[in-house]
Amino acid sequence: MELQAELDAIAAAAASHAGPGEALSGVLPTEPEPGRRAYLCSFDGAGSRSWLALDSDGRPLRERGLVRAAVSIAVLCELAEEAAGGGRLEELRAQLLSLRLTESPEGIEEAEEAALELERTIGAPPRLATPAHLDAIGAATRQLEHALGEVTGSPFGAAMQQALAVVGELETDVLGGYKLELS
Repeated sequence: MELQAELDAIAAAAASHAGPGEALSGVLPTEPEPGRRAYLCSFDGAGSRSWLALDSDGRPLRERGLVRAAVSIAVLCELAEEAAGGGRLEELRAQLLSLRLTESPEGIEEAEEAALELERTIGAPPRLATPAHLDAIGAATRQLEHALGEVTGSPFGAAMQQALAVVGELETDVLGGYKLELS
């Protein structure tokens, strides 16, 4: 089943779990373990947010570890996509094209190809957050950083290090506002 169709089916299943005055506000598709999908569903209502994770059959998940893993990979993939290419990949590609046309410095084609490959790796929404997707973004970003001459440090790596605090914050929010008791 195509990811968009899966999301539509999960959204329909999740809507039945909305409490009084709540509405489903988002579904984040994840696969924290190979072959095991977890859809993080957020519900907004009356100034509060609650959460529920559903499996691929639309059943609520009650395993704390799996919910935490789903939150972690969702946040890390989203932040990686945002940080890749300095956070402005389309703008970077336009600048590289302009630089090639006006000055044509050595290695510009390699940088353009690396930026294009990173854009392909990130892909178009909706995207499934997986460890493999996160690794692919990291590898493609590092390739771009090398093509741009960044050999000693990784701005992307530094951004991902800072992402750990965001992961912790969302985990706290999700677990604190989870609709069911977790084991």
